[in-house]
Amino acid sequence: MLEADPGLAEKWHDLTDLARNEWICWTVSAKQEATRAKRRERLHEEVLAGKRRPCCWPGCPHRRDSARKWVDA
Repeated sequence: MLEADPGLAEKWHDLTDLARNEWICWTVSAKQEATRAKRRERLHEEVLAGKRRPCCWPGCPHRRDSARKWVDA
């Protein structure tokens, strides 16, 4: 995605390491490929729009114990 869209790459590299990690973890944490594809599309749109973190997500389960319950369910 970054190679195909220089604007996205610029916005992506402007994010902090932690913010990029949040987007990646949110995207790959979906169990179904169809959901991961939708999340990649949303990541593309929202990062281009200036959004810095994924919304309505409890966070990376490998960083936050409180988020683990949503992944383990």
